[in-house]
Amino acid sequence: MRKLSFLLILLLPLSYYAQQSDSAYIAQNYFKKVVDIPMRDGVKLHTIIYQPMEAMDTYPILMKRTCYGIPPYEPEVMPTRLGPSRYLMREGYIFVYQDVRGRWKSEGEWDNMRPNIPGNNPRKKKDIDESSDTYDTIEWLITNLENSNDRVGQWGISYPGYFTAASLPDAHPNLVASSPQAPISDFFFDDFHHMGAYLESYSMTFPVFGEQTKEPTTKSWYGDVWDELYNVGNRNDGYEYYKKLGSLKNLTEKYYKDNFFWQQIVEHPNYDEFWQKRSILPHLNNVNHAVMTVGGWFDAEDLYGPLNIYKTIEKKSPSKNNTIVMGPWSHGDWSRERGYQSVNHIYFGDSLSTFYQKNIEKPFFDYHLKGKGDLDLPEAYMFDTGLKAWKKFSAWPPLDIPAVQLGFAPGGKLLIDQKGSDEHVFDYISDPDKPVPYRSEREAVRFTPRPYMTDDQRHASRRPDVLTFETEVLGDNKTLAGEILVALKVALSTTDADFVVKLIDVYPEDEPATKATPEHIEMGGYQQLVRAEVFRGRFRNSFEKPEPFTPGQPEEVKFPLQDILHTFKKGHKIMIQIHSTWFPYIDRNPQKYVDNIYMADEGDFVKSEIKVYGSSTVTIGEEVKLEIVPANKD
Repeated sequence: MRKLSFLLILLLPLSYYAQQSDSAYIAQNYFKKVVDIPMRDGVKLHTIIYQPMEAMDTYPILMKRTCYGIPPYEPEVMPTRLGPSRYLMREGYIFVYQDVRGRWKSEGEWDNMRPNIPGNNPRKKKDIDESSDTYDTIEWLITNLENSNDRVGQWGISYPGYFTAASLPDAHPNLVASSPQAPISDFFFDDFHHMGAYLESYSMTFPVFGEQTKEPTTKSWYGDVWDELYNVGNRNDGYEYYKKLGSLKNLTEKYYKDNFFWQQIVEHPNYDEFWQKRSILPHLNNVNHAVMTVGGWFDAEDLYGPLNIYKTIEKKSPSKNNTIVMGPWSHGDWSRERGYQSVNHIYFGDSLSTFYQKNIEKPFFDYHLKGKGDLDLPEAYMFDTGLKAWKKFSAWPPLDIPAVQLGFAPGGKLLIDQKGSDEHVFDYISDPDKPVPYRSEREAVRFTPRPYMTDDQRHASRRPDVLTFETEVLGDNKTLAGEILVALKVALSTTDADFVVKLIDVYPEDEPATKATPEHIEMGGYQQLVRAEVFRGRFRNSFEKPEPFTPGQPEEVKFPLQDILHTFKKGHKIMIQIHSTWFPYIDRNPQKYVDNIYMADEGDFVKSEIKVYGSSTVTIGEEVKLEIVPANKD
């Protein structure tokens, strides 16, 4: 028995011992202070402060504001970790955590991506936004914390990444370093939507974001709701589950009549003023301090956000202190170390999160908040997901990697730097009753999808409703970098359709397995998804004012995929797939134009014959000059 216990101890993961060690370190080196900080309108925000016990020095403040809670709430209970990483925790910072307005123990009213009020700081008026709440919090902290050095930094991942970005406009002068990580920037283009198409796979999240608690609380208001919702079928098979659920109208009628966020989405199916006001991008003017935006190349939730926040700051607030970091991670994976980094079946390397935490994130905050060290970060610290190596660039998109245009030819041939001809037309029948699965394997109903971002696409390339084009075997490495523009010329037999375009790396037939390869997966001939996006055809001319197609009439559909840095290696092939359903990641377009897809009836879903003309192209590496988003209306 003793031998068995000893073996079990040996088998415990290293993260367990690190957690135990970190917990002991926190208990021995930090004390906890719980306060409710008043905002300019009188609302108090619940805040927990962890200060170093050593009082012989002053310390910078590193803050996270979140809607996801800041436990442990008990004054006498300490957390198991502090800060973005254990390396910063041991460096000596004052760590501040705050429940944002209307969530958990903070007072006030909750609002998803509360609109920014330009010029609202300092206290010119009592109107509030996320920037003013951050400003007022910082003002209180530097006034009331005696051992602060008066320098403040902030970070956050996902929604907390948005709160970090939302604090950049009219920032407090003592805010000197911000790191929005996997940030939402605009709910119509990332997170709950992709290019205006609804992420049906997000349907389980609405109890979290669409309910207002009656009073401040430390108890979840959505846990029990999850157990009661979605009793339509087998939750171990998301595809069949959402098929049985039917049209989005059923979500409203069965589950979300009283959910205010779902009702907002239903009432605003287009990019109207409601959504435009909630975008943070138009407000990123004159950002006056250091910003390091972080994202994952395989983030299924928020890839649009980090890329566009970085680019917007670069254009509107040119500064040598604007940096972007993109690694081979899913959503937020850089915040934890699993030993080696993989996304689904694809292995990218060992200890990549540790490398980021020690060599990128820690130096950034240490330099700007402590004046420590020489900061040697490039403008863009980007991971090449094909070569599986970090690259440094003086600008992003990079200036020294040639653009590549891909064209389409008969026989499923993909042309490199050649354009096809409209003499050749490729067609398929899109049937919303038999949608293309977004996964190669059965996947349960889940909070948010992740593995599909590097998934094998052989299941799709075998379907008759998917157009598949591939190059010859590459004789040399081919690096594709920067922005991607899809330019399709199409004709429909119906009045609406979606367009999914995928860029895929086809492996050689003798590709060996790696430590991330499950036994049932064959890597020979693997078709790895590298980048993909969906576009709702009705928005081809305007996201604000959608239009139906005229059946049989050829039209141009242009839209960007998100950026890429991927080297297709010698012996591999480049593949493009085009289709019109991607289920249940994306909701099904009825393909019969209706004013509001969220209100579509089952009878509105029809088959469509879709033609793609040979002059269509996918261009990688040229600036995407495409006004898909109108100017914000303040």
